[in-house]
Amino acid sequence: GIHFVNGVEISVTWKKRTLHIVGLKFDAENEALKNALAAVRVGRDERAIQMAEGLAKVGIAGAYEGAKEIAKQSILTRSHFAQFLAKNGHAKDVKSVFKKFLVKGKPGFVDHKWMDLESAVSLITNAGGQAVIAHPGRYDLGAINMMLLMHEFRSYGGAAIEVVTGSHNPPQYQQFAKIAHRFSLKASLGSDYHGPGLSYMAMGCVPDLPADCDPVWADWPEAQYLN
Repeated sequence: GIHFVNGVEISVTWKKRTLHIVGLKFDAENEALKNALAAVRVGRDERAIQMAEGLAKVGIAGAYEGAKEIAKQSILTRSHFAQFLAKNGHAKDVKSVFKKFLVKGKPGFVDHKWMDLESAVSLITNAGGQAVIAHPGRYDLGAINMMLLMHEFRSYGGAAIEVVTGSHNPPQYQQFAKIAHRFSLKASLGSDYHGPGLSYMAMGCVPDLPADCDPVWADWPEAQYLN
């Protein structure tokens, strides 16, 4: 069968950029983490209202309600707005929506200051979990900032980085495997699957980690089911 572990993805602000930190195998009943995530959800909803207001100014009405209907009980994200806009013919597909409406300088973009990196890592680790930098190749940091990020992340207690993801190409698998080794970080992988037409890679189609990586799950009791 399929064995699940607790997981969360937290947006953080680092050097005026938005990064994503994944938390794995934490105690879901940890009060500090629960309270922090509740505050994040409130912030996301406030941002969503502002995004809808920006879209309304260019003649697109009902974006908040439409995105919320798509999200159902999930946290409202830019992807839900993108699906609403594509569904209603404002762009040819979801990926085009982001470039046309949801990136900096476009009507649906809302700048938002998220939790800082140290706080996110501390919340996850203090709840007994492992903090992982998600899809580092997406952030276009440059070599110096990438090294600074890894150093800070490791100093705060970060455990791993995603080496293989739907957002990385094969040369990047090797690049981030080397970075993981350099900073004594474990390696993770994931499809970053958000639904049909929204992702570069389908679930279950993620390549294996490079052979010399130390998987983040190596010491988990659940690892026995991976063979």
